[in-house]
Amino acid sequence: MSDVAYIGPGGRRPRPLLRTLVGDVLRRNRLGQRRTLADVARDARVSVPYLSEVERGRKEASSEVLAAVCGALRIELSDLLAEVGRDLVKDRAPVVRLEAARRRHTIAPSPSPSPSPSPSPSPRRSGDAVLLAA
Repeated sequence: MSDVAYIGPGGRRPRPLLRTLVGDVLRRNRLGQRRTLADVARDARVSVPYLSEVERGRKEASSEVLAAVCGALRIELSDLLAEVGRDLVKDRAPVVRLEAARRRHTIAPSPSPSPSPSPSPSPRRSGDAVLLAA
């Protein structure tokens, strides 16, 4: 089984699966508390191998198992999900709206020379930037 899901055509960057992110957050919390897999598995009443597979993103834990593991780690399920959400946002590139960015960074145009009779391309203003997307 894969740890990533490929989204969209053309080989766009893969996104991690939810079970992988959940496992990462559970492991981070467990290690942050300096607890062993055996300790948390015992308190959650799940087997050590199963908890290990959940942490590695190999198994998709049920809501009951997640609640039990969160209880064993003394964290709220909502905190687990919020941390997963933050990890998802960190993994995403920021979206820049070009028109809004241009308005924020537009420099006043320099005075134009007297109009010429022949049409010519509009001159670039000092400070203009051209953004290209692939």
